[in-house]
Amino acid sequence: MTTTVPSECRMANDIARNLGHLPGEEATEAIAGHIGRFWDPRMRSRLHAFVDAGAEGLDPLVVAAVKLLG
Repeated sequence: MTTTVPSECRMANDIARNLGHLPGEEATEAIAGHIGRFWDPRMRSRLHAFVDAGAEGLDPLVVAAVKLLG
């Protein structure tokens, strides 16, 4: 059985891969900044809901960034 990864999760993981070279907290802040600036509020809301549901398959940097976004 194949599962479909929500597009917000796929895109957030892509951002984490691109910014993951930065040192720890700096990477988290850069990911949060990118999502906060460029993502539609509905996309951010769906990403928050995914994190609240357990964040399965989501990069730990993304989870930390979502928590920064509040």
